Amino acid sequence: MDLVFNAPRVITAAGEVAASIGVREGRIHAIEPLGTELPAEHTVNLDGDEVLLPGLVDTHVHVNDPGRSEWEGFETATRAAAAGGVTTIVDMPLNSLPPTVDVAALETKRAAAHGRVHVDVGFWGGAVPGNLGELRGLHEAGVFGFKCFLLHSGVDEFPPLDQRQLHEAATRIRELDAMLIVHAENSAAIEQAPGARGRRYLDFLGSRPRDAENIAIAEVIELGKTTGARLHLLHLSSAEGIGMLADARREGLALTVETCPHYLSFVAEEIPDGATEFKCCPPVREAANRELLWRGLAEGIIDCVVSDHSPCTPELKRRDTGDFGEAWGGIAGLQLGLPAVWTQARRRGFALTEVVRWMAEQPAAQTGMRRKGHIALGYDADFGVFAPDETFLVDAGKLAHRNPVTAYHGLPLAGVVRRTWLRGKEITADEPSGALLRRGDC
Repeated sequence: MDLVFNAPRVITAAGEVAASIGVREGRIHAIEPLGTELPAEHTVNLDGDEVLLPGLVDTHVHVNDPGRSEWEGFETATRAAAAGGVTTIVDMPLNSLPPTVDVAALETKRAAAHGRVHVDVGFWGGAVPGNLGELRGLHEAGVFGFKCFLLHSGVDEFPPLDQRQLHEAATRIRELDAMLIVHAENSAAIEQAPGARGRRYLDFLGSRPRDAENIAIAEVIELGKTTGARLHLLHLSSAEGIGMLADARREGLALTVETCPHYLSFVAEEIPDGATEFKCCPPVREAANRELLWRGLAEGIIDCVVSDHSPCTPELKRRDTGDFGEAWGGIAGLQLGLPAVWTQARRRGFALTEVVRWMAEQPAAQTGMRRKGHIALGYDADFGVFAPDETFLVDAGKLAHRNPVTAYHGLPLAGVVRRTWLRGKEITADEPSGALLRRGDC
């Protein structure tokens, strides 16, 4: 073997076991009972307080590079991912310039990432008005699917689809046997709500009512029924949509669902006025809503938990005024997803095996990755060494992402990622070794 891990606790595809894991040429080559002699060039012996996890897969990351790399960038985003035990990310098609809506833009993005990534990176394409003819080329170039909005995205260069355009895009995407991922908020419902302005978080919450999300979820379900397209619902925040989603699943609809660590961690009642670092769309809702999201995870209606890491510069968060109407919407949490989810999960009696399913196995399966998300024979040797009982206080200034702004600042969390490996090589901050992924090749 090139590398062997001896660990009293390993989260494998079969559950938690004590095991020795052998790695050869970047893949998992052996899984044996702990203590089995596996000769190797290098051996890592885990301490009793450590667990060997599969590398996490985060399929919802806004890297913003090129064009807005002062917001983040491939180097800093992938360092943050590695520090949080994430070994694979899929980058969103908007907030970079140009947005990933044609093959030329995809190649521009890949060129910006080349030689600068510390974890493996895949790419989503975009479905926007006027690019229907570009979808096949993007699909053949290896994007993992196509993202669309049902309302203004926040940036003018990535406009939303109207109902006719949405149906046309979904039909074309079904013909490609691809997947459409949807930011589901209804624009008319938001236009009828009070505007977002001022320092009160509850006023901002009122500007993005749960009805806007619920209506859009119903629209996405109907879209699946009429087109037969594979659909994925992004960042579920309204627990009122869970019943509709469960019914759609029972009817056999090809629909998967994600939520995010911030919806599982924070509650509207505790967000201070003026704390614009908590602004995101859809918004963090009330405590009762949070508990229903956890129930949706427990019942398997929500498939996965991914970060929706959407950072920006401190100035764009308008912390000088604390005005939620003026601030950029997005929470920076790529590095903190695992401890944030684990902190809340263990309070509710969930095991690490369930957290790994939500944050590694299911995101990999949802995007068709065949060698990611599991500790199993033949899979990529992507690992995180996690100390689940070690606690820490989040300091935004010590995180690896570019700008020291996060809603998690000052929060006590349980679980520390001590080391991370990508395809059998330990990730260090000074030597990028990640690959640029194409759908079907991983």
